[in-house]
Amino acid sequence: MGIDVQKEKLTLGERLPAHVGIIMDGNGRWATKRGMPRAFGHRAGTERLRGIIRLSSDLGIKALSLYAFSTENWKRPKAEVEALFGLFMEYFTNEVEELHANNVRIRMLGDKAGLPANVRTSVIAAEEKTAGNSGLSLNVALNYGSRSETVRAVKKLAEAAALGELDPGKIDEDMLLSSLDTGGLPELDLLIRTGGDQRLSNFLLLQAAYAEFAFVDALWPDFSDELYMDSLRDFAQRNRRFGGLK
Repeated sequence: MGIDVQKEKLTLGERLPAHVGIIMDGNGRWATKRGMPRAFGHRAGTERLRGIIRLSSDLGIKALSLYAFSTENWKRPKAEVEALFGLFMEYFTNEVEELHANNVRIRMLGDKAGLPANVRTSVIAAEEKTAGNSGLSLNVALNYGSRSETVRAVKKLAEAAALGELDPGKIDEDMLLSSLDTGGLPELDLLIRTGGDQRLSNFLLLQAAYAEFAFVDALWPDFSDELYMDSLRDFAQRNRRFGGLK
């Protein structure tokens, strides 16, 4: 039975998160449980993306940030890394037209300079093609680490100060946050991690300062639309005080 999107939108109302982040964990374990190579799980995980992105867009979520490949993932076997980047290339090549037609804006989080040249070219092309879209902002974290992101942001501010373009005394939290890869996006409201582990793994550390967390046991390929809705419904029931007493 499918999700009644209009009913869910009415039910959640203003309690719908504006910005959802997802740590998509468990592809390799999902494949291993089935006696298949890890690459099989990554492909299944990529297939699951379609439904989650479509549902997020239909619900009216403004930003969806997906942790696809971290700065630490380079430590994985070369064959697995190559398979992952092959999937990324395939995804950006095959999906960008449909995403563009649905008014989705694609944005990469992470260090583009460290990506293989062909992947970097595909990512930049997808960003440029969809730059004028006003619907869901789909933020794909590739070669991303929150600590690395923070260092890059601080360097950007330091360089501006060194050139006399910025008064160091005027640097504040808002300026730092706007210098991050997520600058201009809504505050992160909900961070979901699949796969059963309960850690952030260097993902959106500063952005998650007041985010709500949802740790889901299901491995990413098994993270159904209904499980996603469960996380959104649970979020809508939470009392977010932001340090106050309300």
